[in-house]
Amino acid sequence: MEIFLADKAGFCFGVKRAINTAFEAVGKTQVYCLGPLIHNPQEVDRLRRAGVQTVEDFTSLSPGDTLIIRSHGVPPRVLSQAREMGLTIIDLTCPFVGKAQRYAEELHKEGYQVVVVGEKKHPEVQSILGFAGESAVIVESANDVKGLKLQGRIGVVAQTTQSYGNFSEIVLTLLRISKELKVFNTICSSTKERQEAARVLARQVDLMLVVGGRNSANTSRLADLCRKEGKPTYHIEIADEINAAWLNGIHKVGVTAGASTPDWIVEGVIDKLKLISQ
Repeated sequence: MEIFLADKAGFCFGVKRAINTAFEAVGKTQVYCLGPLIHNPQEVDRLRRAGVQTVEDFTSLSPGDTLIIRSHGVPPRVLSQAREMGLTIIDLTCPFVGKAQRYAEELHKEGYQVVVVGEKKHPEVQSILGFAGESAVIVESANDVKGLKLQGRIGVVAQTTQSYGNFSEIVLTLLRISKELKVFNTICSSTKERQEAARVLARQVDLMLVVGGRNSANTSRLADLCRKEGKPTYHIEIADEINAAWLNGIHKVGVTAGASTPDWIVEGVIDKLKLISQ
């Protein structure tokens, strides 16, 4: 059995920066992260053991404590409240997420009703929404557009891990009903590269393994894209989840990983596949 790793897989720049900065902060003060730093439970556990505690509510922290803002970002009111409490802020908002936040704010100030294309409960989408004004709405699919009360002037931004296909479909649907449409494509380049590399590899192999947290939107999207290429696809978090029976009759297996999946987990999956193929 041959094993192939996608050309683009695993940690993106923003996640690498966040992980490295978090580990560097440990030992200087008490370090907390507002929500899991990344959507990978194994890496979050490694951070916890190093001294980075995950909290969902920072209001009980003490002045001088360090609060990490994860790559998904937060609404501006959250940052203001944390600073007023005297917390030391390490803002690790991904640069691409920051750009989406700024565009949403700009559109709102220019009088557009902002549409955020993304998953309604995703923390990144909620952070962008905080910059977009009270009239802003979240749209997950083109079907969501039906029944929405939208103004004549619509501005659009996207969750950075959205698929281009879904984003394009929604934009075209909005184009049909709006008098004026202003669109910022805020899907990050790393997302595009990983999605395209996964598609290319899926066409060349018999089976795909997509490695990453089940709570990771971009990893789940990679799995969906591979399935759309017509190949058996399994979304796993760690090597121990691999079922050898999946590989019966398989000659070529492809592996890809989400942007929040560390190299050590991907390497573990490759090693397990090599062991099975012996």
